Amino acid sequence: MTDDPRRPRAALVVNPVKADAPKLVELLRSLSAEAGWEPPHILETSVEDPGQEATRTALAEGATAVLVAGGDGTVRAVSETMAGTDVPLSIVPSGTGNLLARNLGLALDSPATAINAVFHGDRHPIDIGWAELTRADGERHEHGFVVLAGIGLDAHMIAKTRPGLKKSVGWVAYVDGAARSLPGAKPFRIMYAIEDERLHSVKVHSMLFANCGALPAGISLIPDASITDGHLDVAVFQGGGPFAWLAVWRTVWWQNSVLRRTKAGRRVIELAGSNRSVRFLRGRDAEAATTEPAPVELDGDEFGKAVRIRCRIDHGALLIAVPAGHVISPA
Repeated sequence: MTDDPRRPRAALVVNPVKADAPKLVELLRSLSAEAGWEPPHILETSVEDPGQEATRTALAEGATAVLVAGGDGTVRAVSETMAGTDVPLSIVPSGTGNLLARNLGLALDSPATAINAVFHGDRHPIDIGWAELTRADGERHEHGFVVLAGIGLDAHMIAKTRPGLKKSVGWVAYVDGAARSLPGAKPFRIMYAIEDERLHSVKVHSMLFANCGALPAGISLIPDASITDGHLDVAVFQGGGPFAWLAVWRTVWWQNSVLRRTKAGRRVIELAGSNRSVRFLRGRDAEAATTEPAPVELDGDEFGKAVRIRCRIDHGALLIAVPAGHVISPA
């Protein structure tokens, strides 16, 4: 891929629908020249290729580093292909949620900072999750995820979110999706096991498998989830009626996102006792099976319906380029 094999070259995988491609390309070319790198290779995603093929092309042609600009789905697709390659990946926040960038504590409004991380920044290994989905006909597929995988109501909520509203108001559109999903939501039977240990059977609305747990608006979905600890954090939501869902919201927003930030708040949580509507678990892998096919999502993208989902963490398999001195919080 390089004209001068002695000089490094970056590749940009960009979703032209989610990112301002011309502006990013111009900036990357300028900063590449300043750093003494070859002109970058630009690859756009498409409906047919959300990013995997473009990334494979960049790697096959010898990219020294890869940058990704797009929504959470584009970041997921590129990360899936980059895992295990030891080629650094830089996230250029461009989409609605920017979930991976948020969990890494990266600046969301400075493309130049993200690009310069390739030339002058540090390298940090992070974990990536893998989800094996089994369809009703027995067909199996495995996909990567960098933030979380979910089965049940969360996937249904995403399916109900209107694309036009998401484009105009951003992540707030998911509130509309939730409002239109909750009235018809019914719990379903699920059997699950963490690290192939004791099998549990319970009725749930949703089950999440998280590599990390921060969402937009300062919401901490799973407060102890870490993107560098080699473990999968699992949340089992057993919310029933409207009052049970208020308890779920109290846990996710008030307890996880507000009280846990202070010593006094953590003491309040201890005194309040456990919330039966939400259960948090942890392990290197986890598996869940349903009696009827249920919708699945990975990093906010629909992945159809499955009767079984098995998730695992690949510890330190994804190398991330971050600004010099940037520290990735362990939790």
